[in-house]
Amino acid sequence: MNEFCHLHGSFYVFFILLQSNTKSKHMNVYRWMFITLISCFIVGCSKTVIPRTFLIEPTALVTNKQKIKSGDKILNETLVGLKIEADKTLTEDPYSVTYKTKVPPSGDKHDYMSVGPYWWPDTTKPDGLPYIRRDGEINPERFEIKDAEYFKDLCHNVRLLAVVHYFTDEDKYSTKAVELLRAWFLDEATRMNPNLNYGQAIPGITEGRGIGLIDTRFLVYLIDAIQILQACERLSVAEYDGLQIWFRQFLDWMTTSPVGLDEADEHNNHGTYYDVQTVAMALFTGQKDRAIQMLEQQTKQRIENQIAEDGSQPHELARTLSWSYSQMNLSGFFELAGLAENVDLDLWNYVSSNRKSIKKAYLWMLPYANGKTWEYKQIKPADKSVFVTLARIATIKYPDVDASDFLKQYQDEKPDDLFVLTH
Repeated sequence: MNEFCHLHGSFYVFFILLQSNTKSKHMNVYRWMFITLISCFIVGCSKTVIPRTFLIEPTALVTNKQKIKSGDKILNETLVGLKIEADKTLTEDPYSVTYKTKVPPSGDKHDYMSVGPYWWPDTTKPDGLPYIRRDGEINPERFEIKDAEYFKDLCHNVRLLAVVHYFTDEDKYSTKAVELLRAWFLDEATRMNPNLNYGQAIPGITEGRGIGLIDTRFLVYLIDAIQILQACERLSVAEYDGLQIWFRQFLDWMTTSPVGLDEADEHNNHGTYYDVQTVAMALFTGQKDRAIQMLEQQTKQRIENQIAEDGSQPHELARTLSWSYSQMNLSGFFELAGLAENVDLDLWNYVSSNRKSIKKAYLWMLPYANGKTWEYKQIKPADKSVFVTLARIATIKYPDVDASDFLKQYQDEKPDDLFVLTH
């Protein structure tokens, strides 16, 4: 009983430290001490799995797993739903860039390839070349080369399988996840070369461009899934090292190649997700100082350049899908703020010298999400589901902001199952 009291008292002390030091340079130290303490409290200091994830909060995984074991009704129902989804992936074939019928200009099918979504044949030209841009209107030709869809599905399914394995300890899920990772990144016959030289090509104009790097923006979730599998000892040392080598090479390509540097210079959501990817890969490959440099020198400047003083995002508002892109870009900034927590940098509350901030961008969009008339061009119905997720995160990060009226409108809509289990 005395040991329990001492542990409970320590738990309380560290909880107070966390709450009172959210801007402290020692925040990450407190965070991991808190995680370790929770683990001891839950399992009596026996071995427990604590993945060193970068976007997912490790404490959420640990505490939610204990809640599931303790019979939490909502979490158990959520897990059942995810298991059904995960079971469907078990019989699916792995994904590979080598499956495409078209050959990249390099002559190597291991090179990733995609076509810009908003480019269409010029009907005034006999051969349709060069293609012309119709912003917001997707040309079905994009889907004739499936590398982009394969990568998106890979990221989702590996994340799904890793999370379900973590909460069930059933090896069939992690085995499938590792199979998918091996096919895309490691096996010589099917692996992708670590570059996007031929991403979002435009027929008649270019074989590839920096904008194509947006195709791989979901890799931040894939990296967290790899961290879960590694913590659960479901990846061999050789496999984990091989994945780190691949991502280190891809990061170096993104930060040195003409195509990668072209994307780095973008001043809209493309630049934001360039940072999301490069910071996530730097963290994953053990380059913490590099991640800090990127966040300090690039991301803070993007906040200054992309967000107006009133909180609007002018570059996104200029699009034909202005709500969609404003929401997407804000999501990227939320992801960057989450990643920055790993290096004790508070981007949630960062304010530039000209009073620009992520918080202000969120506050600007909130009234429109809550029913205020959107005054900008949006050629397709505005989907607010992503903003619902952002608002749920913001209730934790910005407790002084009341989004209850907005969230009440969606209280009967169940959040994404993966979100529920990882938050």
